[in-house]
Amino acid sequence: MKCLARHHWICWLLGMMIYCNGYAQSGLQRMDERILEQLAANRTDAQTAIFRTISNANNYVNIAIPAGVLLKGVIENDAAAKKNALYIATSTAATYLFNLAIKQLVKRPRPFITDVHLVPVYRPGEYSFPSGHTSSVFSAVTALSRAYPKWYVIAPSFLWAGAVGYSRMYLGVHYPTDVTAGALLGSGTSFAFGFLRP
Repeated sequence: MKCLARHHWICWLLGMMIYCNGYAQSGLQRMDERILEQLAANRTDAQTAIFRTISNANNYVNIAIPAGVLLKGVIENDAAAKKNALYIATSTAATYLFNLAIKQLVKRPRPFITDVHLVPVYRPGEYSFPSGHTSSVFSAVTALSRAYPKWYVIAPSFLWAGAVGYSRMYLGVHYPTDVTAGALLGSGTSFAFGFLRP
């Protein structure tokens, strides 16, 4: 119980899991659906191409972040940078595993399965809650921002993370609550693994 008290984000996620399992037709669910329907109704070809590209690039960026920090550490023989690379990579990998476990526990269907009015840009498999793209990117950029707390690192990092999260809703493959939970999971995991920082 002490662990849960220290990590409020875990309590929030557990609460969201209960919501998703027990209250699928709640007001929050209807709000989720309305937001996605509105985004889908206002899609344009140009915007769709941009957000599909952002979404598709996410995994490469998540690998490039710790790889770039590690490369800096190797080139400059910087032990702190090498430890930061380990911190970022471990946080992102752990987030990925936590995300898979939560998806299997909650088993929330994708929005286009439960909402007949929603037409997604494409149809991914697996479950919806929480958003894996969002959780992994928020883990990577939160860890990067904690390792290098400069405005010119933090601002573009979270702008990118926000764009990835938005892209998942825009494409019709995740609810807003999936994206919110993913952001909290990723950020929370990067704080939990902060002991790996130099």
